[in-house]
Amino acid sequence: MDYFNAGLSGLCLAAQSAMHMIFAGRLTGKQPKLRQFAAYFFLLCTVQSIALGCHLADAFAVGAQMLILYGMNRFALNNQRSVSCVAATIAIYISQLSFGIVNAIEAVIFPSLLGRPLLYVLLFFATAVAFLLCACCYAAVWHCLSLSEGEPMPYVGLLLLPGGFFFAAELYILQTAYSDVSVVLSPRESAAHAALLLLQVLGLAALLCTLYVWRHVVCGFLAQAELNSLRQAVRAQKTYVCEAQMRCEQSRAFRHDIKNHLSVLNGLLNNARIEEAREYLQTLSAVSDSLSVFCQTGNPVVDILLSEKLRIAEAAGIAVQASVILPNPCGVDEFDLCVIFANALDNAISACQEARRLAKKTEEAASIGIFGERQGDFYRLVFENTCPLGPLPPAGIGLSNIKAAAERYGGSMLAEKTGQRFFLHILLNISFPSSDRSVQMP
Repeated sequence: MDYFNAGLSGLCLAAQSAMHMIFAGRLTGKQPKLRQFAAYFFLLCTVQSIALGCHLADAFAVGAQMLILYGMNRFALNNQRSVSCVAATIAIYISQLSFGIVNAIEAVIFPSLLGRPLLYVLLFFATAVAFLLCACCYAAVWHCLSLSEGEPMPYVGLLLLPGGFFFAAELYILQTAYSDVSVVLSPRESAAHAALLLLQVLGLAALLCTLYVWRHVVCGFLAQAELNSLRQAVRAQKTYVCEAQMRCEQSRAFRHDIKNHLSVLNGLLNNARIEEAREYLQTLSAVSDSLSVFCQTGNPVVDILLSEKLRIAEAAGIAVQASVILPNPCGVDEFDLCVIFANALDNAISACQEARRLAKKTEEAASIGIFGERQGDFYRLVFENTCPLGPLPPAGIGLSNIKAAAERYGGSMLAEKTGQRFFLHILLNISFPSSDRSVQMP
């Protein structure tokens, strides 16, 4: 029996080490290597040997196992602290709970089979059932939760509170209920083990429900953020359209009155009132400048948007270079053009200001460039700007909205960084059928 227990324990440790590493790797989007499997298995065997040799409680072995798995996640797989802690807690908790459920059944059935050969077969079968239950739970967690880099993980640390509570409760059950099982159970003890079985099943269900709810809460946060961004884009577009209409009306009124202004100038010059004519001409020039826009793209809404954003950039001491002529007809909805230009320029201005702040030099050069050209059925936009040193940051809501707008026209978006220059490439299929364009709301 001792040889059987030793062999079964070794097999369980090997299977658990493989399942834990595979689960943590897939949950965090990392691929564990063979040497990491071997290192984790060796550490588990060491902890188990120490616990048996020193007659330590099972809770010590389980706690040490969780710390080791946390270390493997943190340092071997290079995950964040919160991600490593959540992955280790869930992995160990599910494996312990799966075996705890099987232990509750064993505590009722197996004592009466002591000394019979059938016991060995049933113990092996029960162990296999525990691993199968564990694997099914891991698959359910993969469906509800993803801790991969780049995946949205707001408030992931909150999962530690319910996970820690479930884990502590399971350790208490393991320590108090299964440390010493009688050969013959009284009806009261059998009822207690049945109640523990129910509690552990409910604990497992509670964990899966918690992860499911967290997933939908995260989706709700992301959907709300996307909706707020779209609302902001709509408000901005309405502002630009209203301003474009106002400027058009002012320009129309100015052109309507230009003959009267010329008559006044002619009269002043005929009467040799040169200084008054010069002042009147300066007034006309100021009115004309107020009606002009910073750059001419061929689209009045984009002209107004660019004028506003680029004036903000120049007021902040950022050099601006723009060369964009949109085709007419463009084939791209004005709403999507506003989304692309507004988000790209907002990000560019913020990056330039951040680069100058980190440099701590007000005279530090910062610039923004906007270039566009037609290439057959495609229109290519390039935004480039000064940015701080460091790796390319993850895409935020602004870049996500730009990418979604480009993909609605069968195009694409590419962001790259070289030194202190950030480049945003946007490709739009201006011949893309309008019937295929649809805004996908989360």
